Amino acid sequence: MMADLLITNVRPHGGALTSILVQSGRIAAFGVAEGQGRAVFDGAGRLAIPGLVEAHAHLDKTLYGMPWYVNTVGPRLIDKIDNERACKRSLGIDAQRQSARQVALTVGHGTTHIRTHVDVDTECGVSSIEGVMATREAHADHVDMQIVAFPQSGLLRRPGTLELMDAAMRLGADAVGGIDPCSMDRDPKGHLDAVFGLAQRYGKGVDIHLHEPGEMGAFSMDLIIERARALGMRQQSVVISHAFCLGMPDIAAADALMAELAAAEIAIMTTGAPSRPVPPLQRARAAGVVVGTGSDGIRDTWGPYGNGDLLERAMFLGLRNNLRKDSEIELALDVCTHGGAAMMGLSDYGLAVGKPADLVLLEGPCVAEAVMSRRADRITFKRGVLTARAGAALFSVP
Repeated sequence: MMADLLITNVRPHGGALTSILVQSGRIAAFGVAEGQGRAVFDGAGRLAIPGLVEAHAHLDKTLYGMPWYVNTVGPRLIDKIDNERACKRSLGIDAQRQSARQVALTVGHGTTHIRTHVDVDTECGVSSIEGVMATREAHADHVDMQIVAFPQSGLLRRPGTLELMDAAMRLGADAVGGIDPCSMDRDPKGHLDAVFGLAQRYGKGVDIHLHEPGEMGAFSMDLIIERARALGMRQQSVVISHAFCLGMPDIAAADALMAELAAAEIAIMTTGAPSRPVPPLQRARAAGVVVGTGSDGIRDTWGPYGNGDLLERAMFLGLRNNLRKDSEIELALDVCTHGGAAMMGLSDYGLAVGKPADLVLLEGPCVAEAVMSRRADRITFKRGVLTARAGAALFSVP
């Protein structure tokens, strides 16, 4: 049985100083005085926020901790995909080792939940799924992880991939991934038949990468909405990641799509990418769309960027969406916490009595300042157990 812990001198969401009583890994009460022999952790006046939610990662791809990779890859999406598939063997990218390294990196920054897309293809089979599943098991006390079986190289264009996706679902993947039904497989009906068919067979959700821009992306998005409605898939069991088409110049068309997404309870994920049109955050939230975010790839063969810091991601969302007011910066952080949790279907989440004690303590006078300053001295708890301090995980990885 887990011992009680009293976290004192903290300011939930920047409010008044109080204490948080943790019992059996859950928040039992606020404002409890010291005593009764409980262990005490002094928060020293820090802000308390719910654990950060990394709602879109690729843990099996990162080169973090490996020698520097000199990137000479062409500009097209397929160039990056084909190069990455070849590099898995030539560079010795071990999915278990690399995913563990990224877990430690992100937990150090305050992450308590991760959704990761893991490649399934005819080159690596389901070995990456197996490797990341081993990491999930090894670090179950440090982070909660959802695994999406992801056909990065296409689902139909490489025969045998669909059978491997089925094998990944049998192994225990949490959701079925997809990618660009029109531009990748050039068969939107066939692609979505396969993705939603697997989801129905295994009773799992769907998370589809949709990079397709403009009218092509809008067409694919409309087909996804149509499938989700027909199959009765609601409450964030369907996610559209990136959703670049919602950044189209035709604002009326984008708003109509967002209204449809909200009505169908389909969530979206945006990284606030600077190089592509992106979903307008404030308009999406105003329409009732659930929005999560994530780091996407970190230091991989696609690019050298990323550090797994979701406070930095909140800043990127603010920059991309012209968020300047304190309340707007708080909205960006909410996408990195409650938005990601809702996207992942985590009903048991938040800084409230009865919820798991997954929280981060931050230095700063208020939430907006903490996001802007992004100080390294963060303290992370997972179910009331200290997992990271001063920006570093308190557990070892390969």
